[in-house]
Order: sequence, then structure tokens, then C-alpha cells
Amino acid sequence: MWAELGRPLTFAEMEVVEANAGALGVSVDALMERAGRAVAEEAMRHLPPAPARVAIVAGTGNKGGDGACAAHHLLEWGYQPEFWIVRSPAQIRSHSARRCFERIERRLPVHVNIPRPEELGRFPLVIDALLGTGQSGALRTPYQETVAAIAASQVPTLSIDLPTGTRDPAGLRPAWTVTLTGPKAEMDPATAGELHVVDIGIPPAAWTETGPGEFLFFPAPRLEESGRRARITVIGGGPYAGAPALAALAALRAGAERATVLAPGGAAELVQSFSPNLVVRPFGRDRFTPNDVAPLLRFLETTPAQAVVLGMGAGSDPATIEAMGQLERALAGHVPLVVDADALRSLPTALSRDPPAFPVVATPNSGEYLRDFGGSADASPPDRRQHATAEARRLGLTLVVKGDPDIVTDGSVAVENHHHSPYQTVGGVGDVLGGVLGSLLGHGLPGMHAGRLATYWVGEAGVRAAGSRGPGLLASDVIDELPATLVVGLSRIRHAE
Repeated sequence: MWAELGRPLTFAEMEVVEANAGALGVSVDALMERAGRAVAEEAMRHLPPAPARVAIVAGTGNKGGDGACAAHHLLEWGYQPEFWIVRSPAQIRSHSARRCFERIERRLPVHVNIPRPEELGRFPLVIDALLGTGQSGALRTPYQETVAAIAASQVPTLSIDLPTGTRDPAGLRPAWTVTLTGPKAEMDPATAGELHVVDIGIPPAAWTETGPGEFLFFPAPRLEESGRRARITVIGGGPYAGAPALAALAALRAGAERATVLAPGGAAELVQSFSPNLVVRPFGRDRFTPNDVAPLLRFLETTPAQAVVLGMGAGSDPATIEAMGQLERALAGHVPLVVDADALRSLPTALSRDPPAFPVVATPNSGEYLRDFGGSADASPPDRRQHATAEARRLGLTLVVKGDPDIVTDGSVAVENHHHSPYQTVGGVGDVLGGVLGSLLGHGLPGMHAGRLATYWVGEAGVRAAGSRGPGLLASDVIDELPATLVVGLSRIRHAE
């Protein structure tokens, strides 16, 4: 299924799809078993007949588990593997990798140290099971010294999934790489050797539907940061004051540092009344008009936002639609942008055909999609996905088409979200989704990743809220459930590893 992307997989995408496979009943244990067997089969292509010897040099992550599993299979097939683990086995991070290591530790020679070049030189093949897709930057101890020893041995090397130190000039340069599921974005094809892609049995639904793994897209705080980040600006309101307030509150509950609402003067006081946590600034009178565009843009210049959410509650007055179009033309490509509600009316004609430097995410419901993007009300689900994908590609944006199911597409692939409560089809939940999207874009997520996470996250929050509120569920109840939903979702995924 990776081939549909038309590009290599990122580390984050691989993590998410593996977690979703687990939710579909394919465990990490099963994936590691299949990966280890595939590595062993590839190693046999480059080894003399059994009982040939083979050296496996491993780290303590899941790639080391793949190496240990490969050692088990090679041993079963009559070969003589010898295993080096360059850090203490006590540091093995996942239960799956530990299971694979414990299966071999008393059945073949195991060394807990960095191998010497002369030790490796006695083998016809070295299998690199040191670092996988989580690696970045320059190699550090003990991996730097281990890679140097492998290179000095001059023994042909087979890397698992991604060569260790692929982006380091002093990294490993294998003769072959067996990559699992699909090529990785972190890989340098020029230094990976001969590439062999193997399928390890991830089910199709793990690629085509959202799942609990989407929470892994949530950006982990960087070490140099303290506290929250991402300031979000919501431009909306006029006839309706609740919609921009819900979007801004959802952005805060989704991790934004600040949510500022820019609303027409007649609605600003009402928006502020929803919560003292909101920063509200009035512009113009009862509804937005083209006269308000220049002051709004000046505010954004002096008070920059990491993302802008546009359109909630603004209404369909022709002057307002013209103002929304002018804002879209000024902002698209210059700041991450979420466009919702009646602001969608002008979006298809407001966008440049050049790929935007920052993501634009449009969030129509099914009726708004037909009105503003075309298609047929009687279209089958596959035709609906195909049409949305074509529109996203044509316009250079990410579409989040709200419905049953939601469709998230960036023009290359489409992912469906079936996860929500029937009770959350209440007014305002779409505004909540827009606010969550704004927060995620403000934290730097690509449009597709933000769309996938936001739809599943809001859906799961709705399921949790419906457990106690049932048909009385409100959009504000979904907002209240967002933080706990994220914490529990991440905890369950980490525990399952």
C-alpha cells in the first residue's frame, strides 16, 4: 500500500501504520517475526550454503529485535549466527525486541560489546541491526565506533530497513538494504546499496483508515522548549458568535499556547463571554466586509500567528464572502491556514496553482463540498474518495470532508475516519475540528498528518463524551474530553509496544 503514496515513508508514518496494524489485530510481535524472517531470507542470498557463519550487530531498539529474530531463523536453517549487542540488554526498549533477544541468548554466541574489526573479518556477511527509522543526525557512542569497526572489517554488509548513520558522512554504507514495507524518507538511496523491499503483512486498513496510531502524529515537545507553543488566530463570527469561540477553545484544549479571536465588533463581546481564556479583538461592525481586510492583515503582521483558522460563524453575506476571499488570497501560502464554513465559497478561486509553502486545509461538510467543490450527491464511496483526491491535487491543499466517514486527502492518497459517536453530529463539532486542526498546523504538522489526527482525536473525544452524555452531547463536551483523550491514547499505544 505504501506505493500509493508515490514517495518514501516518513518515520512518523511508519510508526502510525504499525500502531494501527496492532489495533487491527496484527501485533508488533507478529510484524517483528515477519521482518526477521524476511531479513534471514535476504541474508541467505548473500551467504555461502549452511552451515556458513554470519555476524549480526544490533542495538537495543526494534531494529535490534529484527536482527535477533533473523538470527533465530538462520540458526533454525542450519547457519551459525553470532550476535553482538552494543549496549546492555537491560536497555532493550520493547517487549517484542526483548522476546526475540531472549529466544537466542542461550542458543548462540552473544557478545555485549562493540565488535573489533578482526572479529568481524572472520565472517562472510555482517547484518546491520543497529539503528532504525528513529535515527537522526550524527552517530554517537557506541554506534559511531561500531560502524567504524564494521567498515574497517571490509566484510559485505546487509542493513535492516535503514542503514545505520544514513545521514552521517561517516555512516554505514552497506552492499544491500532490506527495507520493511517501503523505502524510508530518511534513507539516502545513493548510499543504501542494492535495495530490496519486503512486505511484512501490514493490513490494508492500517493504511486506508485512521486508528489509535494517529496519536503518534502529535508533536512531542523538543528539549529546548519549555511549556506550550503555537499561537492560533481564529477569524470568524458575525451572525454567529459561538462558532469561533468553540474553535478557539478547541485549539487551546489541543495544546495551543494562545487562541485569539478576531470577530466583527457586534459579535466580539459575545465571543469573549464564552471564556476568559480567549483573547478577542473587534474589527468593523456586525459582519466582516472588504473594508475590514486591511486592518485584519495589519493585526496579523504585528501579532503573527503560527496558524490561522478562517470562516466559522462569519455568515454568507456577499460582502463577507468577498472579504473571506481577499483574506485567503493574502494568507494562503504564507501561514498554515484552515478554511471552514462559508469561507469555503471563495476558496477554490482564491488559491494560486503554485504549491503553497504552508499547508492549506479545507474542512467542508458533505453539503459544502458539493456546493464549493462539485461532485455528485449520489456518488458511491469510492467515487467520493476519488473526486476529493482529485480536487485536493488540483487545488494544492488538504481536504477534510466531514461525513460518515470523514475523508482526508492531500491529493495523493485518501484516508477515511470511521471513528466517532453518532451523537456528535451536533452543531459546533465541526468548529471543534477546525480548532484542533489549527493547533496541529501551528505545531508544524503537515496538512495530511493534521487531518488524520484531528478527525480521529475529535471522534474519540466524542465517543468518550457520549459514554456519559449520550444524546445530550454538546460540542463543548467534546472540547472538554480532548486532553484526556490524547493522554489515554498515547499511553495505550506506548504500553502496547
